[in-house]
Amino acid sequence: MARSLVIKVTAGADEPERCNQAFTVAAAALASGVPVSLWLTGEAAWFAVPGKAKELTLEHAVPLPDLLDAVLAGGRVTLCTQCAARRDITVDDVIDGVRIAGAPTFVEEAVAEGAQALVY
Repeated sequence: MARSLVIKVTAGADEPERCNQAFTVAAAALASGVPVSLWLTGEAAWFAVPGKAKELTLEHAVPLPDLLDAVLAGGRVTLCTQCAARRDITVDDVIDGVRIAGAPTFVEEAVAEGAQALVY
């Protein structure tokens, strides 16, 4: 069984460098053939909403919309259920391909055989 990455990003526009790093690692892993599940939690929850990723800019970094598109194309993107609810984000508000799921699903992915979980 191939190793996989489960990446939880908790930072958003409030901490652009840490946020962008999580997306960069996710996209790089996918480009290397590693299966990736990216979880949007905390302030990163906003990036599940169309147009929000373009609001984050970081010098010398790949634009967040490009990284998000790469992860959506080759991996899985999940918005935390509670984080969505606290921000009044519903399934009708999110980008196509983003699912909403909670802690039990995160735990299941994080402890799966061959999985490596990272939190940013």
